[in-house]
Amino acid sequence: MKKVLKSVAFLALISLVFSACKEKKSGANDQQVESTLKVKVEQVMAEDVDQLYEYTAIVEANAVNNIAPLTGGRIEKIFVEVGDVVAAGQVVAEMEDNSLKQAKSQLDNLELSFKRIDELYKVGGVSKSEWDNLKTQLDVARTSYKNLKDNTQLISPISGVVTMRNYDSGDLFSGQPIIQVQQIHPVKLNINVSEKQFVTIKKGMDAKINLDVYGDEEFAGKVSLVYPTIDARTHTFPVEISLPNGGSKVRPGMYARVTMNYGSEHRVVVPDVAIIKQQGAGDRYVYIYKDGKVSYKKVEIGRRVGNRYELISGVNDGDYVVTTGLTKLRDGMNVELAK
Repeated sequence: MKKVLKSVAFLALISLVFSACKEKKSGANDQQVESTLKVKVEQVMAEDVDQLYEYTAIVEANAVNNIAPLTGGRIEKIFVEVGDVVAAGQVVAEMEDNSLKQAKSQLDNLELSFKRIDELYKVGGVSKSEWDNLKTQLDVARTSYKNLKDNTQLISPISGVVTMRNYDSGDLFSGQPIIQVQQIHPVKLNINVSEKQFVTIKKGMDAKINLDVYGDEEFAGKVSLVYPTIDARTHTFPVEISLPNGGSKVRPGMYARVTMNYGSEHRVVVPDVAIIKQQGAGDRYVYIYKDGKVSYKKVEIGRRVGNRYELISGVNDGDYVVTTGLTKLRDGMNVELAK
């Protein structure tokens, strides 16, 4: 009888343990179902995206001329001040002209002598060699006088604004330029463009220019020069932008942002909240949703368009990208769509 009771008790104990295990397993399954992550997704579509690229640059004068005499001497008079506007061909300074006066007197005498000997040569009064000798002296004197005059009256070869003056009237010239003139109509900006745009960018293309000092005001420029070689180290090439600057508002040294439009591309765009940046590597990823699962896809992003990014590769037109719970997801994970 005792053996029977022991067997019944043992069977009851096994049944109790089995029932408990079954309940525990059932509870775990229920918990697993309840813990399936719910996510929101968005269907992405391809659209035409303007290929706008922004570059930074410093405004430069179109031309810079440092004005100085060919030889030393005392500065007789400086006619301009820093900030003055000068025209091409304008006399901006004058050196002492003692040597010039002597050269002018010598030239005048030779001019008279040659005039007399030329008349005599025409009637056979002097030989050809005498005529040639005096003609040579006259030519040398004319050249000498011109050089001295150019060295005495200093002329600006360009129109522009005086940006530097290193002397006062009466000073001795010591090597530094007397003044500097910068041409600011137009001004220019140099940008470094990726080699990807080498076949796209052309001389004459429009450029939009913004200057920090003028806020949102835009200035219109054009590509004036495309350099023919690419830097093998940076994979960029220089491009020069010309800005007319009719109102003289833009000045050399100003910080500028140049925007170029290289046309449009038909690209998939995704919400910025769907983009994951991998720590350390800088690669970008998204989670693609399909048939209750998510897959981790590497993408190549282009430019930002509002609160979205264009994608160069990685996602197809019509795909669904996950926009919530990204930090909790893993590749291949089962998910539910949040209502």
